[in-house]
Amino acid sequence: TWKLLGSVVYAHSKELITAWYIGFLVLIFASFLVYLAEKDANSDFSSYADSLWWGTITLTTIGYGDKTPHTWLGRVLAAGFALLGISFFALPAGILGSGFALKVQEQHRQKHFEKRRMPAANLIQAAWRLYSTDTSRAYLTATWYYYDSILPSFRELALL
Repeated sequence: TWKLLGSVVYAHSKELITAWYIGFLVLIFASFLVYLAEKDANSDFSSYADSLWWGTITLTTIGYGDKTPHTWLGRVLAAGFALLGISFFALPAGILGSGFALKVQEQHRQKHFEKRRMPAANLIQAAWRLYSTDTSRAYLTATWYYYDSILPSFRELALL
């Protein structure tokens, strides 16, 4: 639902903005370096706008293939920045996926909490009624005294 999507985006907005910002910087930087490496040897990269087009298509994994670097340096830069850029452009999908999983888990936990809330309140109320009406309170013996009466004392065990 849209409400769930909005809450996940809002909860993880800092991570998403960081990933998109770094991805955008990688796009600008990679396009510029490939433009510098290819502008003299390749007519496909005659302007920086052509390089930005290539960078956008490459880093978003569309890959039309209409512009490809021809020089050795351009290909090395393209391969390195493609791996780096794809990771930052794919990162928001992982952030949103984990956010959805956490939100669904939280809703599941909240549903079970609400299911157990009234029985727990009834139990506490019944225990309070029993405590407040029984003046002898014979059932309220400390557990240490109970175990102390069953187990031998430390002095009898001769541990020291």
